Amino acid sequence: MTFDADRVSTVTFDSYSTLVDVDAAESALRERVDDPRPVSRLWRARSLEYTMVANEIDAYQPFYEMNRDALQHALDAHGVDLSEDERDEILAVYHELDVFPDVRDAIERIRDAGYDCYVLSNGNPEMLDSMVAHADIDHLLEDTISADEVRAFKPARELYRHAAARTGTPIDEIAHVSALWLDVQGAMHAGMQGVRADRKGSPWEPFDGEPDLTVGTLHDLADELA
Repeated sequence: MTFDADRVSTVTFDSYSTLVDVDAAESALRERVDDPRPVSRLWRARSLEYTMVANEIDAYQPFYEMNRDALQHALDAHGVDLSEDERDEILAVYHELDVFPDVRDAIERIRDAGYDCYVLSNGNPEMLDSMVAHADIDHLLEDTISADEVRAFKPARELYRHAAARTGTPIDEIAHVSALWLDVQGAMHAGMQGVRADRKGSPWEPFDGEPDLTVGTLHDLADELA
């Protein structure tokens, strides 16, 4: 499918990896782990895997707790023994992740062009509140929408349908923007237009079709909507 800007009235944005840089969490590991990169990568991968398994076996818990369990597994897998306080300090980084440099100006452009902008995220409300405040984008957003509200994580269809209901927008008038392929696919299968934010020039997954639109920065999306 080709992106149709004329159909869009609302834009939803994923949070982690799309608006804020989760790779920065590596810095919190660096002071405590000899080689933080493999630990960080396993932590992030397991965190997403846990959410998808939870959808299937009805084992929901807030994303912050999923993230805690995933961090523990990553540390255990690499033979790293940290105290509970140290683990909490690492997890706390998720409340202070750096915003990507294109985010504020691009969302402002999209909002000023007449589109309502929301965050749609696996993050629980407390995480999203701190993310939005730290990124200084609260004045640009109508609201944040959390998986916690329906106790289902991406790419579950009910989360995207819930977002449509929360925004008061027909689902086919929403463009959902994400750096995560599974999130783009989930949004498209629920009836939204899927926009892939590909800042790193990574190959798309050879699975079930292409995104409606791929952008290098959020400014490219603002150009499309303009």
